Amino acid sequence: MVAGLGDLNLSLTFAAIGSGLGTGIAGMAAIGAWKKAFAQNKAAPFILVAFAGAPLTQTFYGFILRNAIQQASLPADWNSYILQMIIGIFAGSAIGISALMQGKAAARASDALAETGKGFANYMMVIGIIETVALFVMLFCMNALPKA
Repeated sequence: MVAGLGDLNLSLTFAAIGSGLGTGIAGMAAIGAWKKAFAQNKAAPFILVAFAGAPLTQTFYGFILRNAIQQASLPADWNSYILQMIIGIFAGSAIGISALMQGKAAARASDALAETGKGFANYMMVIGIIETVALFVMLFCMNALPKA
């Protein structure tokens, strides 16, 4: 690592941007579903919070990957710095896009569950599949890094 330059937190930053966007989208849909339930004098399903919070986990994956990048056995030169930046940008972006798409799926799940009261497990499976993309990116990148 070149004089601390690898500590730019790029994988964490891009993953957190995606998590913020994803939770925002899912959260807005949950609020809309609750509003619809209140307007119809129906019980508002609290479980929609699970959908709204699902994209948050990608921030943790970005953080874990950031730590792995910083702890990798790379020579202290500019090529290593550039490699860290490339991994951080592309892997963090992939993780962040997973969070964004997970938020969109969670938004649809909130609407469907609030309207029908059914299908929670099915919706969570789809959200979990989208989450798997972020996990794969994190794990594959961590495996590709040189070990001490």
